[in-house]
Amino acid sequence: MAAGIRQKQTGRRRSRRSGHAAMSEINVTPFVDVMLVLLIVFMVSAPLMTVGVPVELPDTSAEALPSDSDEEPLSVTLTEDGRVLIQTTEVAMDELITRLQAIAAERTSRQIFLRADGAIPYDAVMQVMGALNAGGFREIGLVTDAGGPRLDAGLE
Repeated sequence: MAAGIRQKQTGRRRSRRSGHAAMSEINVTPFVDVMLVLLIVFMVSAPLMTVGVPVELPDTSAEALPSDSDEEPLSVTLTEDGRVLIQTTEVAMDELITRLQAIAAERTSRQIFLRADGAIPYDAVMQVMGALNAGGFREIGLVTDAGGPRLDAGLE
């Protein structure tokens, strides 16, 4: 695979020893094939590794928010059992705003995605949104699952 045998073209009678020379060319095709497969694997798996907190998001027919930033989106998650997480790190409710402000000081985007379990009462979600707004975070996006009911289905 790496080296082959090439015969010299001479007019004389070829001896067994001098008739074969080692090929000094390397075949890079298998290397390129492996690299392309690895590239595809990483391109497919990278978006799946954003946030790993399991939450039953409510279903809606809303479209996704556009992301203008190259940074990983900053997300706050409210779980069914009342825990609050920034990305995957659990924080106390009274520390949420100070921790977010410290994180946001190192980022270019102040956009926050709020993920809340569908079983959480509406007022708990609104309390967190109000605290975020009071803390200076004006770009808050609510994260939901797609495929929910369309309320304008009969108007088309």
